[in-house]
Amino acid sequence: QARLVESGGGLVQSGESLTLSCVGYGLTLGNYASGWYRQVPGKERELVAAMTQIGASTSYAPSVEGRFTISKDHARNTIYLQMNSLRPEDTAVYFCYARGFGANVWGPGTQVTVST
Repeated sequence: QARLVESGGGLVQSGESLTLSCVGYGLTLGNYASGWYRQVPGKERELVAAMTQIGASTSYAPSVEGRFTISKDHARNTIYLQMNSLRPEDTAVYFCYARGFGANVWGPGTQVTVST
């Protein structure tokens, strides 16, 4: 069964960096469009970064453009989200997803907390 597992979340101070990882099991991420969403309690899930199947094209939410970078390592079957210059408003649970072949696969999420 296809599944995704995120890691790398944690507590950091404003201005610091974190890198989130998302490993795919039972699926080849290179065959799927993929990306990252985040969600704060009481709010809708927000698309943060997205990447096409082979990673030829990426897109970002305006709030993270220039600070976050999405990438994919095909050999490790892993997608990453490099987050720099973190702000308190980046605090959220971050979820990775893979979309393709009529299916959406989600990870369970990883908490990122940015303190002032």
